[in-house]
Amino acid sequence: MINPPVSVLLVESDAVDAKRIREVLAGVGRPVFHVESVGLCADALLRLQKGAVDVVLLDLMLPDARGFEVFEQIRQAAPDALILVLSAASDEATARAAVGHGADDYLVMGHVDAHWLPRALDYLLGRKAARDALRRSEARFRAMSDASPLGIFVSDRDGACVYTNPAYQKIVGLDFEHTLGSDWQLAVHPEDRQRALAEWWNAAVGPTPYQSEVRFVLADGQIVWVRLNAAAMTDGAGPLGHVLTVEDITARKAADRVLRMAEEALFAEKERAQVTLNSIGDAVLTTDTAGNVTYLNLVAETMTGWQRDEALGRPLAEVFHIVDGASRETAPNPAQLAMREDRIVGLASDCVLLRRDGIEASIEDSAAPIHNREGRVTGAVIVFHDVSESRAMAAKMAHLAHHDFLTGLPNRALLTERLSQAIGLARRRRKQVALLFLDLDYFKHINDSLGHAIGDQLLQAVAERLVACVRNTDTVCRQGGDEFVILLSEIERIDDAARVADKLLLAFAHPQHIGGHELHVTLSIGISVYPDDGSSADAVLQNADTAMYYAKANGRNNYQFFRTDMNTRAVQRLFVESSLRRALKQGEFLLHYQPQIDLASGVMTGAEALIRWQDPQLGIVLPAQFVPIAEESGLIVPIGRWVLREACRQVRSWQDAGMATVPISVNISAAEFRHKDFISGVAEILAETGLAPRFIELELTESILMHDATSSAQVLAALKKMGMKLAIDDFGTGYSSLSYLKRFPIDTLKIDQSFVRDVATDPDDATIVGAVIEMGRNLKQRVIAEGIETPAQLDFLRAQHCDEGQGYHLGRPLSAEAFGQLLEPG
Repeated sequence: MINPPVSVLLVESDAVDAKRIREVLAGVGRPVFHVESVGLCADALLRLQKGAVDVVLLDLMLPDARGFEVFEQIRQAAPDALILVLSAASDEATARAAVGHGADDYLVMGHVDAHWLPRALDYLLGRKAARDALRRSEARFRAMSDASPLGIFVSDRDGACVYTNPAYQKIVGLDFEHTLGSDWQLAVHPEDRQRALAEWWNAAVGPTPYQSEVRFVLADGQIVWVRLNAAAMTDGAGPLGHVLTVEDITARKAADRVLRMAEEALFAEKERAQVTLNSIGDAVLTTDTAGNVTYLNLVAETMTGWQRDEALGRPLAEVFHIVDGASRETAPNPAQLAMREDRIVGLASDCVLLRRDGIEASIEDSAAPIHNREGRVTGAVIVFHDVSESRAMAAKMAHLAHHDFLTGLPNRALLTERLSQAIGLARRRRKQVALLFLDLDYFKHINDSLGHAIGDQLLQAVAERLVACVRNTDTVCRQGGDEFVILLSEIERIDDAARVADKLLLAFAHPQHIGGHELHVTLSIGISVYPDDGSSADAVLQNADTAMYYAKANGRNNYQFFRTDMNTRAVQRLFVESSLRRALKQGEFLLHYQPQIDLASGVMTGAEALIRWQDPQLGIVLPAQFVPIAEESGLIVPIGRWVLREACRQVRSWQDAGMATVPISVNISAAEFRHKDFISGVAEILAETGLAPRFIELELTESILMHDATSSAQVLAALKKMGMKLAIDDFGTGYSSLSYLKRFPIDTLKIDQSFVRDVATDPDDATIVGAVIEMGRNLKQRVIAEGIETPAQLDFLRAQHCDEGQGYHLGRPLSAEAFGQLLEPG
């Protein structure tokens, strides 16, 4: 490549010197100098106005200008030219001064020759080229630096700033002058500074460049996030400093924070959804539009037998295999229907899910389409749950609604339905229907003495025996309690019903073995026949019930056919029950008091309160005539509360009158004793009447106490804690456990009058009575003999050292007024 000639402007007023310089430069081969020569400063300025030159050889002593004036004018006219001052040997000091003001060099005219002048110019041109290249490089750097969006911070080897670009100045909020000499590390937030410096020194000793993200604290206190990158500047011999780029990432950090919060919120929402779906009791399964499984929750995994990882992507029909429970045909796919019709659909009723291992489960479900943001259907979700237990429970409830829970026999509702159907059918076929109403004789005694568990087992055994005695077409029903009904749907003659009744009585002649007990249970059977004994189901049932009561009245263990006159007595029974309700309401009951006498001294020690019914038409009615009906109707509980209240009131009345009162015994029925409010009711009556508890003795039978001995002991303990006296009535007729008798807090044993009646003539009764008296003495309990009606009975009891007695021989029951006279001071 050929370099262009170097243009030289020679400004020299001395023609000889000018010629010599031109000749010298003309003889140089390379570089080629193109020399123009002028003798005046004005001419030089005119030339420079026409175009730039590379070199100006300037004589400072011109005719029209001298010294620094010439130099300044030429430098301003040719700022980019290389200026070489030509000086006489006598004026070398001025030339050096010109160099100090910007001239590139000077030559002493006496030394200008063909050797030094080209070499000097070549050297100066090379230096000028290097300077120009440096200036251009600096200009390019400045242009790039000014245009860069990154902040640039240049420091010397001590870390002091020597340059910052506008972007850096904008980031830190300082102008160029205020950034010079500063240290970038001082702008780092105090909380980030230690980390930033540690990373700086790690980069300084390692091969990796410095990179970090820190917070800058600006002059106005504002905090911005920046990303730092730094590299060392070297000249080959050692470090000159560092170049640091600074990027404002505040907006990105904020966006990252928002994104992170959104991601965390999305994750939390997904976790909540996952936990919710795995916590609910329903199974959840989703599909895509192609009908392939995309999701199962834990319940769905359990119910289908498919793990989620195995099920994903499989056809819904393979994972969610459902069939019609009745036909066993494959059921329609609810997801496809939901997507096709874009609506929620329910599963067909009686649908069965076949689990992967073949186990079946009745299910209920619904399917709904899944939409994207644009509202397009992208899949379906099926929510289903196992209803096997609920359907089984519904079936069980339907069964229980028509069957007895204990025996499994049809109940009264189903009997009524079947009886009505049988009557309708018999009417059309001109046939007869028989109904046998059965009651277990003395079941209550067994239930009370041996407990409900034995009683329930006995009822179940009775049910089995009854079913075994009739045809499959007949119906055995448990009416309730110990009552059963047998429907003989079609009979030719009334004798057919009698033969079934005889068969039943014969079957129950054999004992039942229940829980280690040999139990003898007989039946009282009432029989009514359609159409002779009633044209409706209710009439036939009612008349059979009436006939059963007559079977009981005739000694039990027999059967009776219904007769019209039986209704008269049934009506009488209903009349008594109604009258009892009226008697309670209108206060027709009263108490009589029978004395209890100390057999040794003859002194009255107490009395037993005995209820009487003062009926307006019938007069005085004794307990034996109305108490059984009161017990059957449930009226015995309010009647018993009245007796206890009246006895307490009467004793308190005698006390208020100044009489020397004695404790009064009050009989408590089983229904009263087992009533949930019994204890609180006793306490309420005592508080209401103000009577001290020691003046009342409660009498209970052995069967009442042994019905639930543990519970009875708790009730007795509560009564004893109140201060009540307690007695066992009719002792010896029940099935007492001596261990429980010892545990019960009993004060008195009352020997039943059935033993006292023949005590003077029957050795067995005498032995029993003597044993009871001795047992009472050992247990430190009072013993009272009931039903003393003869002197012989009294003599025997005195000889046996019985404590007290009660009976007609010692004193008849007296009205409250008459008994009060016995209490008056003699």
